[in-house]
Amino acid sequence: MESSYKKKLQENKTISGRPSRWTGYFMAAARASWKLLSLVTKRVFFPVKLSQTSLAVTLRYSTASCDKSGPHFSTDNMGDDEVTALVILAEGAEEMETVISVDVMRRGGIKVTLAGLAGTDPVKCSRDVVICPDTSLDEARKHGPYDVVVLPGGLGGAKNLAASAKVKEVLQEQEGKGKLVAAVCAGPTALVSHGIGKDKTVTSHPSVQKVMEEAGHPYTEARVSRDGHIITSRGPGTCFEFALQIVEALRGKEVADKLVPPMLLKL
Repeated sequence: MESSYKKKLQENKTISGRPSRWTGYFMAAARASWKLLSLVTKRVFFPVKLSQTSLAVTLRYSTASCDKSGPHFSTDNMGDDEVTALVILAEGAEEMETVISVDVMRRGGIKVTLAGLAGTDPVKCSRDVVICPDTSLDEARKHGPYDVVVLPGGLGGAKNLAASAKVKEVLQEQEGKGKLVAAVCAGPTALVSHGIGKDKTVTSHPSVQKVMEEAGHPYTEARVSRDGHIITSRGPGTCFEFALQIVEALRGKEVADKLVPPMLLKL
């Protein structure tokens, strides 16, 4: 028994300065743990581009560039028969209105491009959520026109949209071709600034109702309003209905209705 015990000890000792097999096992486990920790840290604290059916969103603000290495939506393969949407993302945008709109439209089979007004850098939204755009507005314009252009709200984001000459050109082209323009919350104020949808009935967040009325728009307090090529809505809590109205307009009511049960919506 004693000789057997001594033999086991001898097997586990370091020989000629090399680690024993048990030391090797420990080091391998440590390396695996470190790789797992690094992966979790990257996924949680830095923006990561996800699949086409989702958005790269981080809940902690980071100035890091959006990761372009993974699979992400591209406008390169847009076909003539595809239904397309352009969502313009400006600093200060309302994040719920942005994400819900993009998500629901993609569920409805609409090819959505989320374009950064200022470029491709991460965009800090109204509640400090940071969203990575798919591309820049300049690049997205090369693939237009789109079947719908969507303007999220958020007071700061709406002001940036309203002040942008590029946004004005996009909206004027969209209206000139009789295609849809959709805006939510404070987003409809950008329509006023750029002279889009004149005399159309609209709704908006209550805080900008006066702006819309003073611009001559007939106003409704409906959760979602469609008047011709203009679709408007009131705020974060109405965004599912807003996005479903866009899906219905572009893909049909049957497609829109089928999206409701899986999302557990009560409309």
